[in-house]
Amino acid sequence: MIYRELSPEEFADLQSRILFEDNHLLVVNKKVGEIVQGDKTSDEPLTEKYKAFIAMRDAKPGQVFMGLPHRLDRPVSGITVLAKTSKALERLSAMFRDSDVHKFYWALVCQEPQQEEALLENMMWRNEKQNKSYICRPGATKKDAKNARLRYRRLGRTDRYVLVEVELLTGRHHQIRCQLSNMGCPIKGDLKYGAPRSNPDGGISLHARRITFVHPVRKEPLTIEAPVPVSWKGVESFI
Repeated sequence: MIYRELSPEEFADLQSRILFEDNHLLVVNKKVGEIVQGDKTSDEPLTEKYKAFIAMRDAKPGQVFMGLPHRLDRPVSGITVLAKTSKALERLSAMFRDSDVHKFYWALVCQEPQQEEALLENMMWRNEKQNKSYICRPGATKKDAKNARLRYRRLGRTDRYVLVEVELLTGRHHQIRCQLSNMGCPIKGDLKYGAPRSNPDGGISLHARRITFVHPVRKEPLTIEAPVPVSWKGVESFI
């Protein structure tokens, strides 16, 4: 298989964003606006970019395997785990599904949370046409609603926003965005869930910051962190 040739600048950029790599895994720092897998747009997904990268770096003549065991929304940045072998993909997919992977996000929110830290638990449902999720009203039921749980803690303030860390306990569609908005704290730039204005890059200030899991093949514990985007002004003191 022939992959496209990367420019020196693109090759260096992709290389600089690798957070962890071995024979089975490739963990990278996704940028705002990148898609992780092909969709109805013609944009090149992250999986294809790194196939081309590995083919070029390793002078690999055949097909490069690059599996995707989880998803990260287009406007979100941060840790994305890719599988370089089918064995790793199968095991990682099961680990994500069974909540054996512990995911921590950082978010800049527009309002101060009422509590320093709390567990949020709601019944959520997804509107496919709107590509948006909603919290069920108290006492209301929705046949396709699912339980959504996350734990957050306030880390501090910047000039205009509040930095919170979120531990995602379930993996629902737009869960963090929806639940934080529901408690009156929409994420900076997230117009869909109540932010007053967009971000210049078109993304939202939600970043997959840290991930902890047991290596699916070597069975060793791993903790990986992704640098916070440079556009996040005022969070340096919390890193």
